[in-house]
Amino acid sequence: MNRLVIIDGHAILYRAYHALPTSLTTSKGQMVNAVYGFTSMLLRVVAELKPTHLIVAFDTPEPTFRNKLYEDYQIQRPKADDDFISQIGMVKKLVTEMGIVRYEKPGFEADDVIGTLAFQASSHTNKEQQFEVIIVSGDRDMLQLVNDRVKIYMPVKGLSESKLYGTIEVEEKYSITPAQIVDYKALVGDPSDNYPGVAGIGPKTASSLISRYKSFEKLYAHLDEIESVKVKTALKANEKLAKVSRKLARILTDVPLKINWEQCILRNFDREDVHLLFDELGFRSLIARLASKNKEQRTKKSKLAPDKNDIQIKLF
Repeated sequence: MNRLVIIDGHAILYRAYHALPTSLTTSKGQMVNAVYGFTSMLLRVVAELKPTHLIVAFDTPEPTFRNKLYEDYQIQRPKADDDFISQIGMVKKLVTEMGIVRYEKPGFEADDVIGTLAFQASSHTNKEQQFEVIIVSGDRDMLQLVNDRVKIYMPVKGLSESKLYGTIEVEEKYSITPAQIVDYKALVGDPSDNYPGVAGIGPKTASSLISRYKSFEKLYAHLDEIESVKVKTALKANEKLAKVSRKLARILTDVPLKINWEQCILRNFDREDVHLLFDELGFRSLIARLASKNKEQRTKKSKLAPDKNDIQIKLF
């Protein structure tokens, strides 16, 4: 079966920006710590997961349907640093020059683009055209997409360690199924995205309620069965907000995208033009990792002397 790896571009780039020192710059003084971390993560993912197809998805600056649905959605997030914003265009250029297809859609978050790509790739009726899908993201909302053919490869410590989440791993962590994550989020809300859920309902109570009643609808259909007066009162008082939170939490799988799977086939990165780009960015130590599986070639290339900006970060 084909294996599609989808990288959550913005999430991994942002994680890299905060994980690596700002002293990582090009010879011209341009900060590239996020680009370096993203690129290193990308190469590690390709080496470890061995995809046949590869896609990077990005957010766009336009408001999304969630902003229209809930006025205060993500309103508390501080403005991104200029040094981070400047690296978004750089990493998009790098992805394109490496021959990797990227998808984005104004009006939708990268999450929705990824959800749509994963759904289309994993549910094709023709078995020969079905994909095993692995999504690379630090966003735990993605766990709702996990099923028999979709897994999440999630950094758990900076960018140096990652864990592969399938159905079993999600159930072990949250005591609910991936399909119930949306209902869980409807109750607990999400401070990072600034939607409330149900005031007074914490993670343990939410997991217990969803595990017991199986779904959001069945929970609200059986409120009278709940023994705790405090919990019952909170659920009744916040039903409308819980329903809105549920809509905000759900990742779409039907974004209007035209996908050319042939273009998504993983290309050879070990090319002269990519070498030159890496050299220009000061990523000389990464050039050795462009070579696919030839250990002697990697060893030979690793003898290239790094410049002052090409520090040997052992996180990757």
